[in-house]
Amino acid sequence: MKAPPERIVILGGGTAGWMAANLIAHRWGGHRVTLVESPDIGIIGVGEGSTPQLKALFDKLGVAESEWMPRCNATYKNGIRFHGWSERAGFENYFHPFPSAPDAELVPIFAYNTRARRTGRDVWAHPDRYFLPALLASERRGPIAHSAAAPWTSYGYHFDAHLVGAFLRDHAMGLGVTHLERKVVHIALTEDGDIGHLVAADGEAIAGDLFLDCSGFRGAIVQEVLNEPFVSFASNLFNNRAVVLPTPADPAGTNAQTISTALSAGWAWEIPLTNRTGNGYVYSSDFISDDAAEAELRTRLGLLDSPVEARRLSMKVGRIRNAWVGNALAVGLSQGFVEPLEATALHVVQTTVEQFLDAWEDQERDAFNAEIAARLEGIRDYIVCHYRMNRRTGTNYWRENAANQNLSDSLKAILSCWFTGGDLSAEIAEQGIARFYAPLSWHCLLAGYGTFPEDARLVPPGSDIETFDLTRIDAFMRHAATDFADHKALLDRMAA
Repeated sequence: MKAPPERIVILGGGTAGWMAANLIAHRWGGHRVTLVESPDIGIIGVGEGSTPQLKALFDKLGVAESEWMPRCNATYKNGIRFHGWSERAGFENYFHPFPSAPDAELVPIFAYNTRARRTGRDVWAHPDRYFLPALLASERRGPIAHSAAAPWTSYGYHFDAHLVGAFLRDHAMGLGVTHLERKVVHIALTEDGDIGHLVAADGEAIAGDLFLDCSGFRGAIVQEVLNEPFVSFASNLFNNRAVVLPTPADPAGTNAQTISTALSAGWAWEIPLTNRTGNGYVYSSDFISDDAAEAELRTRLGLLDSPVEARRLSMKVGRIRNAWVGNALAVGLSQGFVEPLEATALHVVQTTVEQFLDAWEDQERDAFNAEIAARLEGIRDYIVCHYRMNRRTGTNYWRENAANQNLSDSLKAILSCWFTGGDLSAEIAEQGIARFYAPLSWHCLLAGYGTFPEDARLVPPGSDIETFDLTRIDAFMRHAATDFADHKALLDRMAA
């Protein structure tokens, strides 16, 4: 097992840089780590939501929710509600849940019914009825139960990315990480082509044995200096811009779900924080101008004539060929970015750093690079599926996405399995991609859009089809939901 490097330099702060600093300090000791960031560069913060992996991070660091959530205006997240991605009656919206205890019994029933409906049987196959988090979200309940005997649910968070970055900075410094506020003007190579040191504007040389590139889309180390090629996903995913506008917190109570609503040339997010609601429009500049996109978002939010300033962001969607190059590791936006539809950015950061620490000790560079590339492409395929299978017809943007043939072989096989009535769970297992998105997620997406035979072609289930008592499922869900607290009440108690 190879010993940790003595000097580890992280270029760039933000949520990605400070998350990496905490993970390295927790594993190898903070005395080894120096994080260098310019005081002039802020956190981009495209999307302020997470997967359940973020809870695992704070648990690993020994940080209680009561310690970080109030400080970061954070709320709980049961999952994502997709609204308007399909125009089919009865399937205008669906919920993508995080796993919960009842899944062991209900996911097989849901998957069975989706397959029966795909083969023309008139059975209930919309996902929302089968998942407790969907009901919790609809009733504005949080994922925390009153008693330990209640069914458990996994969950993510919504948060202010600037504040989370600041919290992680303070925690990392408490672990011994050195923080240097410097503007880096040059990156020097050694004779053998590795990174030797960073040069600050005042001439200071910051030397290291291992360098993490957390410099954002620029990729100052791995892309600009080490010339690692960038693999664009533009032919798969059209979106390359976002416009962001805040609104006041919802006076009706705090949602415990992200809402993703289809618009004319992309989609809008709605993310509830304790102090405000975050709103943004992710779109393609090939189908709408920046000004028109901002006007569309402002109109949707009732802010067309408001002086509230919008932030406009550009997105570089794709990945570099290899994340670990020489003595440098690209992390966060410098490594790659798949648009924030499923809030995967921080999940990828965490997975990248944790797997890198293992790979460094075992010197498994090639396997690590292959796994990280596969993860980003697996996430890409799942998000591409949202667009390829959309059931909207109103604008060229949605029609061209539905006609897009730039699909990976993996995604083609999944769609072929679905539409030919095959066993989708078995297909995902055979491909070995459940570690990116489980069968539950694929079933929710494809069933949630209503990608089934038209209603007029459906026939009642025959003796060859097992039927399930959905009223019992409804009753179980209603009873189970009563064990979970009101979301706002949970947050208020935590902040008290």
